[in-house]
Amino acid sequence: MPGTPWRARLAVLGATTAILVAACGGAATPTPAPTAAPTTAPTEAPATETPFAGLAYPATGGDVDCANKKFNGADYTGEFKKISAIDAKTVVFELCVPDVAFLSKIAFTSFAINDTEWLKAKIDPAKADNQAIVTELNGTGPYLLKEWKRGSEIVMEANPNWRGDPPKAKTLIFRWSAEASQRLTEIQAGTVDGIDNVGPTDFAAVEGDANLQLLKRPALNIMYLGMNNTYPPFDNEKVRQAVAQGIDRQRIVDNFYPAGSTAATHFTPCAIPNACVGDPWYTFDAAAAKKLLAEAGFPDGFKTTIHIRDVVRGYLPDPKGVAQDLQAQLKNNLNIEATIDIQESTTYIDNADAGKLDGFHMLGWGADYPDMTNFVDFHFGAGATSQFGNKFDDLTAAITEGASGTSDAARKPAYEKVNNLIRQHVPMIPMVNGGSAVAYKADVTDPHVSPLGNEAFAVMGPGGRDQFVWMQNGEPGGLYCADESDGESLRVCEQMLEALYGYEIGGTAAEPALAEKCEPTADLMTWTCTLREGVKFADGSTLDANDVVLSYGVQWDAADPLHKGRDNSFSYFPGLFGGFLNPPPPAE
Repeated sequence: MPGTPWRARLAVLGATTAILVAACGGAATPTPAPTAAPTTAPTEAPATETPFAGLAYPATGGDVDCANKKFNGADYTGEFKKISAIDAKTVVFELCVPDVAFLSKIAFTSFAINDTEWLKAKIDPAKADNQAIVTELNGTGPYLLKEWKRGSEIVMEANPNWRGDPPKAKTLIFRWSAEASQRLTEIQAGTVDGIDNVGPTDFAAVEGDANLQLLKRPALNIMYLGMNNTYPPFDNEKVRQAVAQGIDRQRIVDNFYPAGSTAATHFTPCAIPNACVGDPWYTFDAAAAKKLLAEAGFPDGFKTTIHIRDVVRGYLPDPKGVAQDLQAQLKNNLNIEATIDIQESTTYIDNADAGKLDGFHMLGWGADYPDMTNFVDFHFGAGATSQFGNKFDDLTAAITEGASGTSDAARKPAYEKVNNLIRQHVPMIPMVNGGSAVAYKADVTDPHVSPLGNEAFAVMGPGGRDQFVWMQNGEPGGLYCADESDGESLRVCEQMLEALYGYEIGGTAAEPALAEKCEPTADLMTWTCTLREGVKFADGSTLDANDVVLSYGVQWDAADPLHKGRDNSFSYFPGLFGGFLNPPPPAE
């Protein structure tokens, strides 16, 4: 175990001992001789401060055996070894492997910090449906939750306990519509101040309207066509490779995407370091695809389903249109007959994570932070969900190797293997890096667009009005964002919650938020985070190190009684940090 944390602990222990000795009077203090009864009331001795009792995970079951990848006798795939509250303002993260992207990961919304007593009060371990934690919030951010009108809007108000500059709009309202045309109509009519994902054919209309302003979002995303290898015929690698060659991805870009979009050459957008090392994706070749499909045992094709959710995203501006085009291509190029199945958005995500989508499925990913781990670890790593079926051991090993490198140059050989193995195994087909844009009223001041999709509305001025109204694509599934993975939920949480670090406004760099700093040892195996003084939650509670440990611990330890949320998947934690402590059994 690295020495720095222990030196820090000894220093804290020494300081605590000195405080206790002083409070008790100290052995050298002389005992005064008896005197006559005092004529005035004696001065009351100052109360002794209760020593801080720090939490730690693992709380039970011994220590993580990093060398043998075991915990409590079971296999363990995660990178965390221990999380400890050393004192009220110091948290230490001990890792099994170096993590050069640690700060970018902990800045993500899923790792926002909740108050300890709040979590204990809002999560009932006996209930499968914990609505209080799903529908209520108690954060440290610039806004607090006033009301969630299901099916209509979410209303937020300025948080009086916020330590920063007051939000420029006293009230922030989120509304939603799945139709790009409806969102455009709303902002043209002046009923909203900003809209997400302007329709591809509406860019010119916004740019030509003096009452509006268009801000284009960099294409740090990927739309992909997924397959689950536990369902025939997708358990046959040649079938997956044939489909990869039998789809004209450029045709999809040309017909459905706005300017700034490109057919993907790799799974991760090329602007991210090491994203596009290794061989590029297959070129479109219908004849070669048919031949390979015949070799796989399907000379006459087969029947299947294209599962979609009819929700617009920056990576997918027209889900129905793209699905219909893919349906036609599969039939014409490979004689694959596919029916289209449309599911409600939240249900669709839950089914994908649980590995319940048995045909093709259209999904995508926008960068949460600009590192390979955000894309390949979450989707294909040891802690990934069951979206694509069984893991590929050679791929997970290469992903682990890449994540452990201490520089982009050192990680490059591993990511060459990662990209080539994704190309070989074809768990999905990377389709498009989609350009997108947001629109604001012309009088909105300090507008910005985030390449991560996490716009900070507290810094925007709504043209002198008291409220800012934002319209996005869909309603959140829930507001306990530790257990959510959909951008509609995460963007709401980002206005009211904070993590130890956060992302710069309109950018991707991680910067201190609830932590003053998080400093690593030279080997990047231990990170010590010092918290800000005097941070208050919306309900007036004070932030301390135990809040951090519990907020992480209940995600990490799947056996913890408080490991409860909307659907209990907590997919971001194992996706970014490799795996759960006491993982649940595999889904049937």
